Order: sequence, then C-alpha cells, then structure tokens
Amino acid sequence: MAQLSDNCFAFNGPLLPVAEAERLIGERVTPLAGGETVSLREAFGRVLAADVIAPVNLPPFDNSAVDGYAVRAEDLDAARERRLVIVDRVLAGRGATHAIKPGEAVRIFTGAPMPAGADTVFMQEDCRADGDRVIVPPGLQRGANRRLAGEDVQAGAVALPAGRRLAAHDVALAAALGLTEIAVKRRVRVALFSTGDEIAEPGSPLTGAALYDSNRYLLAGLITRFGGELTDLGILRDEPKALADGLAAAALDHDLVLTSGGVSTGEADYVRSAVESIGRIVFWRVAIKPGRPVAMGVIPGGKIGESAAFVGLPGNPVAVFVTFVRVVRPLLLRLAGALPEPLVALPARAAFSYKKRKGRREYVRVALRAAADGVIEAVKYPQDGAGVLTSLTETDGLAELGEDVTNVEPGATVGFLSYASLLG
Repeated sequence: MAQLSDNCFAFNGPLLPVAEAERLIGERVTPLAGGETVSLREAFGRVLAADVIAPVNLPPFDNSAVDGYAVRAEDLDAARERRLVIVDRVLAGRGATHAIKPGEAVRIFTGAPMPAGADTVFMQEDCRADGDRVIVPPGLQRGANRRLAGEDVQAGAVALPAGRRLAAHDVALAAALGLTEIAVKRRVRVALFSTGDEIAEPGSPLTGAALYDSNRYLLAGLITRFGGELTDLGILRDEPKALADGLAAAALDHDLVLTSGGVSTGEADYVRSAVESIGRIVFWRVAIKPGRPVAMGVIPGGKIGESAAFVGLPGNPVAVFVTFVRVVRPLLLRLAGALPEPLVALPARAAFSYKKRKGRREYVRVALRAAADGVIEAVKYPQDGAGVLTSLTETDGLAELGEDVTNVEPGATVGFLSYASLLG
C-alpha cells in the first residue's frame, strides 16, 4: 500500500495546471516499498531497485571494430603507403598467437582481440593484399578502428541507475555484463473500474441508450504498458452506496484506484461523493482539454497510515487517454519508484487554425505529413469531440498548446508529442 497523506495533491487554486500536478506528484507521493529479484527475461518494463554496478569491463579486452589488418602506428607513414608482412590471422573468440613486431601486420576480424603490440586497424577494403604482405594507405590515425577495454562501461561503474524503467536495450546491457538476474521494485497494484448505468460490457446485448465500455480496455492497456499490476473490477453502477463500497474494498489491497466517468458536476455524477464518503477528494479539476474533470485523492486502506491513491478520470475516451498520459502516467511512475520521464514535445509546423482559451493546456489530435517543401506538418483531425475514438486511431500524436497560447495559424510552430513517446 502507498503511504499517502490525505492532502498530498492539495492545491489552492480554481484549476490545477498540468505542470503543477506533476510537481505535486513528484514532491508529495512516496514511492512504494518492496521489490524482488527477477531473471533478465522477466525484467522488461520493470523498475530497477538499485544501481547495477558493472562487474567487468565492457568490452573486456581491446578488440577490432572492423574486418581488416591490425598494425603498429609507429610503422605507418603519413605521406605514403607501407608494405607490411602478414604474420597471423585472428578470428573473433580466439586470441592472437603472435605479438606484433616492427614491419608486421595481423589479419583480424570484427570483435577479435587486438594482438600484443598492435594499436590501429585498417579496414580490409582500404588495403591491398600481395601474397604474404599487405599494402596499407597513408594517413590513418593511431587507435583507429580499435575498441578499448572498458570504453563502453568500466568495471565498478554504475551501468544502470536505480529507478530506470528497463527497456530492451537496458536488459541487453545487463546481459553483456554477464548478469542473469536483476533487483527490481514491486509492481504498482492498480484497481480499475468503469462507472455508469449506461455502460455495457462488450459482447453483451445493448439495451436502450447503453454504450459499450471502451475506457476500461483503453486503461487496462495503458496500465499494463507502464508496468502496473492490473485488477479489472468491471463496471460500477450509479448507486452511491455500491460505488462507495466497491471503492473502499478496492483500496484495501491496491496502491491506486482508477475510475472513469462520474467525476463531473452533473446530478448523476456520483463518484466524487462516493470517494468523499470513505476518503478525501483533494482536487478534481485540472487546467487541461480534453479532460478537465480529473479527481485526485486518497482512500484509506487496510493498514494504519496506509492509503490508496485515487484518480477519477472523465468519461469520454479521448479525455481518458489525454488525462492518463498527463496525470496518471507520472503518478504511476512515481509510485513505482521510477526516475522522472519528462515528455519533450518536438517542433512541427501547424497545418491548421485553432483558437483556445488562455490559462489551460490543450491537446489537439494530429497526423504528420511531409509538405511540398519537405517540412513535417501537423494536420488536425477534422472532428474535435472527446468521444471520437478514431481521432486517436487515425492520428500520430498530440499537438500540445501551452497555457499562454490563444491562437494557432497555419505555418506556426507547435509542440508535437507522438503516441510512441507518450506510451514510453
């Protein structure tokens, strides 16, 4: 369970700016305790519990970066070719049998250990073989095409820092250092609900004005993508006591309770009051569009001093996606003990006009295209509705319009966040 105060998200203002939400999460949410040791094949997506210290040099010995000829730099001439005697042949995985002497060269292959006395390697295509000799061109610098022992990672150095969320290349580095297992933080336990009388499970008959539940499937994929341990608790109906009971039960053995729908100001939006009856809503409006009615709070858990974080997201699926990547994403990473992963918007040229209200951050769904002049342009999806799922499936990412922006015209530079970067 998380150790959260009942005002960990508190903010004294009418609307919580996105940057302020991230700051509060970073400063006031404590990473979860506990962890385990897993095999490298189980480590993908997990968060490192401790620094990985390199037990050996990487590479462990000086070796050749190319197929070619290993030589002594002292034997080279900066102005003319040199003819050297080939005295050995070294393959990857085998050592040289001959220490190189003046006037000699060794035929060598990529990854093979450098012969004693050699410090430079010519690429084979730059040389001419002539019987038992090789003719090498002038001008090659000392140390060319040689990989030094430890030039990637030195023994005793921090190869991977604690808090790193392990990608495939991180696990590859651990394997290259000879490790077979790694210490990771425990996963964040997330309870997931959809709410609303109008929501139906996919596959069941639709009656009246019911809608199939897409939010739970969207959020389940996102939670899993960020390493959460998901418990899908289905759909909670708009009945205050049932909502309160379901949320309270979920808080007993989860670190985060996540819902969609029912957190606005309508008469039939019961989630906020249900949470307030068993815990505390600390904040429930964020200066973001789509997705302003985001509720953040805490629900007491089963142990003294421990609580579950609560986040209630809007009901429209696009708003769910946007508020997840901007609010829930940093919270999940913080609970997991991961290092911050700031989102960096890349510049793109707008191919659309847009007007917005000052004081809130807005996210416009856009596709990228190459314009006639070769510049990458962001093209706005024609429909703005927060319930239009195809606006996510048929675009490449979000144009991020800051709080001070009120107007965008074609040709302006906007920040672009690709879905790949948002999903990390």
